[in-house]
Amino acid sequence: MATIQLAASSISCNGFASFEGLRSTCIVKTVSFAPLNRSFRPLVVKAATTVAPKYTTLKPLGDRVLVKIKTAEEKTVGGILLPVTAQSKPNGGEVVAVGEGHSAGKTKVDISVKTGAQVIYSKYAGTEVEFDGSKHLILKEDDIVGILETDDVKDLQPLNDRVLIKVAEAEEKTSGGLLLTEAAKEKPSIGTIIAVGPGPLDEEGNRKPLSVSPGNTVLYSKYAGSEFKGADGSDYITLRVSDVMAVLS
Repeated sequence: MATIQLAASSISCNGFASFEGLRSTCIVKTVSFAPLNRSFRPLVVKAATTVAPKYTTLKPLGDRVLVKIKTAEEKTVGGILLPVTAQSKPNGGEVVAVGEGHSAGKTKVDISVKTGAQVIYSKYAGTEVEFDGSKHLILKEDDIVGILETDDVKDLQPLNDRVLIKVAEAEEKTSGGLLLTEAAKEKPSIGTIIAVGPGPLDEEGNRKPLSVSPGNTVLYSKYAGSEFKGADGSDYITLRVSDVMAVLS
């Protein structure tokens, strides 16, 4: 790809000789364009930090955990091969190492997730590293949404102050009885709580129970949390209890 080089010069005529008693001031500007016969290499940004093969272990510090990222799905459920651009970035994986924990006041708090656990984490959390030939993520324990013991998100066990909600189905009709198209259906922000976390830690390292319980129908912030599709086709969302605005009855 050729690029253009801009060269400019200016000449002021102040002080030039005058003609027939007329003194004038002139400014001459010239601009030239010259193509450069060279091209620049495209900028390549690497998303993950590569750890050299000479390092055989990676030990997280503090309240951090190391998660081996789950491989993106290369095919649809029907077996259609997906191009790279259409493969959804996974936000789950296996815990392969944990830190020593952190302190809450004078109390030492261990990491609650264990190695081997399958977890789901916040979409934009952590730092990606290429380690031992696979992509990993180093993130804080608080960025882990929950532990997934099966392949179905409805069985997710939330951590800390998070809750799992089954989203209510969108209204099919208006109040006047008109059928709504898929594009016109408003995204609901109401659902039923399926599971709750053990609660956040206080300054002494004790768990504070959440103010909501499984079975509660709640109204939550519209743009909060992480959304998932269950095996039954239902929509689920995990969010912090602070994003739950009200309990409906």
